[in-house]
Amino acid sequence: MITDGRTALGIELGSTRIKACLIDADDPTRVLAVGAHEWENRFEDRMWTYDLDAVWSGVQAAYASLIEDADARYGVRPTTFGAIGVSAMMHGYLAFDAADELLVPFRTWRNTTTSRAAAELTDLFGENIPLRWSIAHLRQAILDGEPHVPSIEFVTTLAGYVHWRLTGEKVLGVGDASGMFPIDSSTGTYDAGLVARFDELVAGALPHPLLDVLPSVLPAGAAAGRLTAEGATLLDPSHALRPGIPFCPPEGDAGTGMVATNAVAPRTGNVSAGTSIFAMVVLERPLVEVHHELDVVTTPAGDPVAMVHCNNGASELAAWVGMFTRFAAAAGADVDSDATFDALFHEALLGDADAGGLLAYNHLAGEPIAGLTEGRPLFVRTPDSSFTLANFMRAQLYGVFGTLALGMRVLGDEGVALDRMYAHGGMFRTAGVAQRFLAGALDAPVAVGEAASEGGAWGIAVLAAYLAASAEHDLTTYLAERVFADAPFETATPVPADVAGFAAYLDTYRAGLAVERAATAAL
Repeated sequence: MITDGRTALGIELGSTRIKACLIDADDPTRVLAVGAHEWENRFEDRMWTYDLDAVWSGVQAAYASLIEDADARYGVRPTTFGAIGVSAMMHGYLAFDAADELLVPFRTWRNTTTSRAAAELTDLFGENIPLRWSIAHLRQAILDGEPHVPSIEFVTTLAGYVHWRLTGEKVLGVGDASGMFPIDSSTGTYDAGLVARFDELVAGALPHPLLDVLPSVLPAGAAAGRLTAEGATLLDPSHALRPGIPFCPPEGDAGTGMVATNAVAPRTGNVSAGTSIFAMVVLERPLVEVHHELDVVTTPAGDPVAMVHCNNGASELAAWVGMFTRFAAAAGADVDSDATFDALFHEALLGDADAGGLLAYNHLAGEPIAGLTEGRPLFVRTPDSSFTLANFMRAQLYGVFGTLALGMRVLGDEGVALDRMYAHGGMFRTAGVAQRFLAGALDAPVAVGEAASEGGAWGIAVLAAYLAASAEHDLTTYLAERVFADAPFETATPVPADVAGFAAYLDTYRAGLAVERAATAAL
């Protein structure tokens, strides 16, 4: 199978890891080989960024790791694949000139410097335009009179950039494109009326109309180009990889998370927890009002989705666990980080339902939903709170879901119904803890599946495999019948005490945001 290329390869550039996943194209639940490379964003000149050289060294390392894994498992080294897909962090700003040179360092989704542009565009469009969206970054650059603006020929996302370099095609999957500019679900591409408003607003500032600057939009299952000879060498400097392999449209990590959890049908949704945390809920009807906590994006098939995106996820939790791991080593105990996570998570189950009055804020970066322009992670307690290890850990886990819950409460007020939420991310590996607390935070059943163990890299590999089946099935049917028909899910139903306890925690959390704002101003 591997030698013949009856496979699909997915590559996803996450915020801390670049992962590669090889699957059986006929049975996408069968993971054949995996590879990974760790990397980190940098805060330079008050901007969160990644160097593009690090993009390619990381992609090459993850790909090489996958090749070694295939060789170790089966004694063969792949030289071709049935299809390839690329996914990456959504939003942000990558702008290029006519010579295909990057004009300014990559500005990621984590930056909160676009408040003026986002507010202006929200008013102009009548739709919420978050700070992290590409169009907000572009408009802010124009408002600030940045000297690179007159040279802009092409603006894309990280997934779009990697796909372009591998195939030569300036395209984007509709899900990722919906985080650049609003999508008209009836046409499956950028909203023409809003494009016209933007062009009128910035007349003369850009060298081309907006549609000539943005990548073309494609739905899941559409052909999105083939691996060029230059792209093959870029991905595999050993020159073993053969060109000509078809690609599916590049997608964002939100879309691949939806695929990886089978959350693409109305009344379903998913929560992805990593460096950021976000919830995606597929809508049955348009939202009644515009809310700054909610932005409307799409599934990889183009159906509208309400997204609650928080810039801060499990990084602060991981930092605390790292400190406890180091303490164990200093005390002479040989405990790895996985064992520390497991022990501390289970300790959290012994805590009070409201975390004993303790508060944990995970804001390493600015958090628009919470009204924070910069991050100041804090742990806060009052003299009469119950300061135990169990309550401390429960507060840290609750803190990961705090800002997310603020946004989900707004979605609930809109009357959006949920039958089930699916969750994925490393913090859900410890069975029955984070999943249970999330169910209490959302007051909805939360399911975690085994098939999505490789997360978004597996999700984009599934979308690559879908290329060959898209003429026969729509994406929802394909996932239901070909991918998840027999997939096991463990579902946690809300525990009433957790629901009440988290609600009490969230009330205090909301009030305590004043402390966060003071810390941002003072420190």
